[in-house]
Amino acid sequence: MNADPTQKQEASSPPSSEVRDPTSEVPRSKVLIVDDERSIRVTLSAILDNAGYEVETAEDAEQAREMLAQGRYDVVLSDIVLPRVSGVDLLKAIRQIAPEVQVIMMTGEPTVETASEAVRAGAADYIVKPVPRDAVLHSVANAAKMKRLEDERSRLVEENAAYQHGLERLVGERTQKLEEALQNLRNTMGGIILAMSSVVESRDPYTAGHQQRVADLARAIASEMDLPAHQIDGIRMAAAIHDLGKMAVPAEILSKPTTLKKAEFELIQDHPQAGYEILKDIVFPWPIARIILEHHEKMDGSGYPNGLVGENILLESKIITVADVVEAMASHRPYRPALGIDAALAEIEKNKGTLYDTDAVDACLRLFREKGFKLSIL
Repeated sequence: MNADPTQKQEASSPPSSEVRDPTSEVPRSKVLIVDDERSIRVTLSAILDNAGYEVETAEDAEQAREMLAQGRYDVVLSDIVLPRVSGVDLLKAIRQIAPEVQVIMMTGEPTVETASEAVRAGAADYIVKPVPRDAVLHSVANAAKMKRLEDERSRLVEENAAYQHGLERLVGERTQKLEEALQNLRNTMGGIILAMSSVVESRDPYTAGHQQRVADLARAIASEMDLPAHQIDGIRMAAAIHDLGKMAVPAEILSKPTTLKKAEFELIQDHPQAGYEILKDIVFPWPIARIILEHHEKMDGSGYPNGLVGENILLESKIITVADVVEAMASHRPYRPALGIDAALAEIEKNKGTLYDTDAVDACLRLFREKGFKLSIL
């Protein structure tokens, strides 16, 4: 099958001097856009072409596979829903025929199932349509950078095998530095799942920014408790996606302006388990899935979903619980106005040692009452 006949027209916009590939000193990254809707191909082609990428398009998975077999690509930006062969099946095929290619999945109908399947199949990122221009550029730039780093690492590994004696030490040092750069990039990206945090907030506009504010406060509490930097990073990452499981909750319940019925609240209570199911098989340097599962547990066993008690709850989970309660009470919700930071601090102070971890509460109180910490409530 030939390439999309509209391909040259779709990617023919002149380069812009305002937005460029952030690593323009290296050869242009080549991006393949796969979507059965021509308007989306044209729009994405124009955005990426203006940013300095070399862009080609395909209208279905079969055409994309043929193009991948015949040419070199750095990044594939594919819709999940494609005719005949799905985007996830295309992703699995790419992992077999060109495992070094970074694949970004797009969807107009995000669900727990599609998100989980895309991540398990090896997606570099997961973004939701309609995709904002900045989100496209950010995601593709990260994927292109990862591809270049992976290519460089492969080159260095091959070079290392060829070198003898004195050169082996030099190549080893360079490879180690490259591994550190890759790890820093993974940390900066926050892992593949961080992209999904925007999905939750796009379905629940009343809590927009909630996860990020909880992450900021949880990180500050952990720092105030003098925890190791590696542990603080894990707390920040888990907090940034702690409500990931709300993708499984109907949007009308998330934004309901009145008190929830028992059955509706039970659906809300399922979100820690849903988040855990998405993440449980993904390898992180931290126990991210377990932290998310436990972030509504309470010290006295009155929390959910498993009624854990005291020392059976991870310290990371206890810290996020405190941050989550403070942010939620201080912020506006559909069913009530903001209660304010004073009421939030009074709640955790009253129930420290009973519902909330004493050390985490004390650190949180010091931050607000002695060190001037403020939540950036929208």
